[in-house]
Amino acid sequence: MRVGTYYLLLIVVVALSFLRGREDERWAATTCVFGTVLTVMLSGALSHRYAEFNPVLFFIDLLVFGSFLTIALRSTRFWPMWVAGLQLTATSVHLLKLINPDLMRFVFGAALAFWSYPILLLIGIGAWRTTMIERWRSQPIA
Repeated sequence: MRVGTYYLLLIVVVALSFLRGREDERWAATTCVFGTVLTVMLSGALSHRYAEFNPVLFFIDLLVFGSFLTIALRSTRFWPMWVAGLQLTATSVHLLKLINPDLMRFVFGAALAFWSYPILLLIGIGAWRTTMIERWRSQPIA
């Protein structure tokens, strides 16, 4: 159920980003798609995914963080900073597992998966508000 909800939200956000968003929203949505695809392809069986520190998953999350950080540094909008910060939080959870290998698998998995939902919601809201922001910015200052 949770995985299906994530995929549905991902599809909606990607569609919204490409229909209403600008380059920032499209790049962020594409980053989410590539991060998801790479994670599913390279992480192995779901039952073993969060049992121990996985350097491949850590590297994928680090690449996603780098992409979001790049968007945040060049964007004129505020939402990319939130997205980069949330991804940094998700990425740092890997380091917690490395430091404490006894961290329970479901806690580790939940901590990683939790942040993906607000990230997608922020990208979706950013895409939805793009036309409103552009209209507001194009109005002459009185």
